[in-house]
Amino acid sequence: MQISPEEASLRSREICTLAPVMPVLVIREAAAAGPLAEALISGGLPALEVTLRTPAALEAIRDMAQVPGFVVGAGTLITPDDAVAAKEAGAEFGVSPGATDALLDACEEIGLPLLPGAATASEAMRLLARGYRMQKFFPAEASGGSPALKAIGAPLPQISFCPTGGITPGNVQGYLDLPNVVCAGGSWIAPQELVSAGDWSAIRTLARAAAQLPA
Repeated sequence: MQISPEEASLRSREICTLAPVMPVLVIREAAAAGPLAEALISGGLPALEVTLRTPAALEAIRDMAQVPGFVVGAGTLITPDDAVAAKEAGAEFGVSPGATDALLDACEEIGLPLLPGAATASEAMRLLARGYRMQKFFPAEASGGSPALKAIGAPLPQISFCPTGGITPGNVQGYLDLPNVVCAGGSWIAPQELVSAGDWSAIRTLARAAAQLPA
């Protein structure tokens, strides 16, 4: 079932409003996916992005998609094949570091809502012209941080963003305070050392703190 850019943006925005922070995960062991999902959702973060950077990513998405009340997205979508594989694994939305016509076409064709990446006003305007009003600002810190995103928002108030890339507990509030930010993506919620140790309690605590951030 196809999806329009406008419909994709509406769905992406709905997902981004579920919590002030969206965990961005690099999962190396698929066996961790289920317990990790349950720790995050019990901590108040019901949506996340699993990046397609490891061989375990698609299996992890399949497992997490089975957790009731959880919304699983696939990140680092680069090619149309990535989009198809993510959708088949059960991803409810996709996230890309940038945007190509081929990727946008593929996601629209298969009905996968995409949160496309933009780092400049020109990239954001190009996506807006196609109908994408909900975008990812990436790499956020390397692209000027919250001051840059604030500046982009002045002439383009109709675009909302989920910034990712270099977001930490120390700078996340600066992004969430911006009127053009719906949520922020961060990897600090589930650091690899805690996932490897199976310390779901610690991850739950980090998730709970992130879920309580003012947005």
